[in-house]
Amino acid sequence: MRDSKLLHATFRLVACALAAGVIHLLHLATAGLETSAAPGPGAIGGSAKVVDGDTIVVGGTRIRLEGIDAPEAGQICHRRPAGDWPCGSEATAALAGLLEGKLVRCEPMGIDRYGRSLGVCFLDGEDVNAWMVRQGHAWAFVRYSTRYVAEEGEARAKGLGIWQGEATPAWEYRARRWAVVEPKAPERCAIKGNVTGRGKIYHMPWSPWYAQIDMAAGGGRRWFCTEAEALAAGWRAVNLH
Repeated sequence: MRDSKLLHATFRLVACALAAGVIHLLHLATAGLETSAAPGPGAIGGSAKVVDGDTIVVGGTRIRLEGIDAPEAGQICHRRPAGDWPCGSEATAALAGLLEGKLVRCEPMGIDRYGRSLGVCFLDGEDVNAWMVRQGHAWAFVRYSTRYVAEEGEARAKGLGIWQGEATPAWEYRARRWAVVEPKAPERCAIKGNVTGRGKIYHMPWSPWYAQIDMAAGGGRRWFCTEAEALAAGWRAVNLH
């Protein structure tokens, strides 16, 4: 009888310990879920200012929207069966209409080769990068990320934005523009720097104002070989919005 009572007491102790362990594990799991839902320690939040179709400024930090590539400001796309439309400026306008002056949160995704912050940004919990691709205002930048391939497929199936007809992907458009101007530039340095009342501004060959800048006119104009060089010298990209 004594052995039976001892065995019963042992079972009760083991059961209590197991129950306590389960409760502890559930508590840890719940805490883990709550932590993952909160903004990361490096998150950047604040009022958004739109630079172009895939670049914004939040809290003084210039952020390139990771995983997408929007048409350049001066880029023209085609509609079926005929007709052209300013897909670049419309991409910028679409992003500005969505974000300008609104509070956003951006999760850092590293630094690109030009030293710019890459980020996935959210407006009221919605992924802004995904929204741009889903609306047909940007391509999924599969060279660097496959995050938004599904959204691109959805936009293509619906014939939205850049999928209305023929459109040269932004990375190809930039490469073609660079190939045209680079051989003519001094030492093949094709980026134009121009001092204006708004500061030291540099223009890439695909900037809509590139051809208007007369580098022979002096007045603080300067050539740069790379965008990283321009940024390191304290110049900033032109704001297209």
